[in-house]
Amino acid sequence: MLVLAFDTATPAVTAALHDGERVLAESTTIDARRHGELLVPTIESVLNEAGVRLREVSAVVAGSGPGPYTGLRVGLMTAQGLSTTLGVPAYGICTLDAVAYASGLGEPFLAATDARRKEVFWARYSDCRTRADGPFVDRPADVPVQGLPVVGAGAGLYPDLLGDGGDAPPYPYAGALAALAALRLDEGVPLDPPRPIYLRRPDAVVPGAPKKVTA
Repeated sequence: MLVLAFDTATPAVTAALHDGERVLAESTTIDARRHGELLVPTIESVLNEAGVRLREVSAVVAGSGPGPYTGLRVGLMTAQGLSTTLGVPAYGICTLDAVAYASGLGEPFLAATDARRKEVFWARYSDCRTRADGPFVDRPADVPVQGLPVVGAGAGLYPDLLGDGGDAPPYPYAGALAALAALRLDEGVPLDPPRPIYLRRPDAVVPGAPKKVTA
């Protein structure tokens, strides 16, 4: 098994390769404005570091969000393109699941990422492998923390309301995404297709018909 995983649903442009037992290589750049420019070179860097050719990859996994429309689309379209080119399956995993898995927590908690507009994407977990509810998008003050720890960059943005995120990684690094995908594939857990999780409409809209001008 060689799982190529990447995520572009947050400011982290991240990719990793997993052989079913461990992460062979991982690379991440934090840049919220250059997902499209950075993803392919990041994938190439990971493959080169691991000494693996692209055609040897047996599965492609992309973070499916939630996340901003433009960044999220870059990763998912790349996954679909690689799947078609290589003739291998492509899967999508909730980006918050990768954040949660990297925390290693064994008790209930929340994971949150930045949704912009002074909001966060969040979900509730029973442990680092099990999502119990969500994902949702809310203002930080409306997230029902109920005394639970909150991990992820969304928490660090609003420490007075959500805590500081603790020692857990703030972003869905691809190493955790790849490891989670490999674990689920090994256990026979069905994975979703690489489709985006959108929790609100994109900012760009199709212009309406021009208004009639009367004399």
